[in-house]
Order: sequence, then C-alpha cells, then structure tokens
Amino acid sequence: MKKYIEFKTQGTCSRQVNVEVDDGVITSCNFVGGCAGNTQGVAALVVGMKIEDAITKLKGIKCGFKPTSCPDQLARALEKVSAQ
Repeated sequence: MKKYIEFKTQGTCSRQVNVEVDDGVITSCNFVGGCAGNTQGVAALVVGMKIEDAITKLKGIKCGFKPTSCPDQLARALEKVSAQ
C-alpha cells in the first residue's frame, strides 16, 4: 500500500520533506530547502530502506546546537507515515 506525506519541518534550514512509502519501504524522498548536498545525500540513502530502519538510524541526530536536524525531521515524518 502506497503512502505519501508532505511534512513541514521545524527547527531546520529545510522547510519540508516529501516521502513516499510502499509496503513499509521508502520509495521516494526529497527535501525542500536546506543544505542541498546533505539533504540530497540523506534522501538518496534512505530510498530502499524499511521505515523502521531509517527511523532508528536518523532519529535524534542534531545539527550543531539545534535540538533537531534534517535527518531527525525525516525520522519524524516517517513516524507519521507509519502511523497512517
């Protein structure tokens, strides 16, 4: 079953992360805004991963002194997708 979310990020340079999941596997991911190289890299790495594995690896990552990061925000978006 395909699921899609447009998640408005909070506390990061990126403004939004868009994620598509099919049967619990991430099939597409892209960030709007943020550090292009980093967000493109993170998005490319999670494609093909199971939602749970990506959440485990990304949740809690901080950006400098910020309490969150683009990868952490992606984990939060994936938590919402898995709850749908």
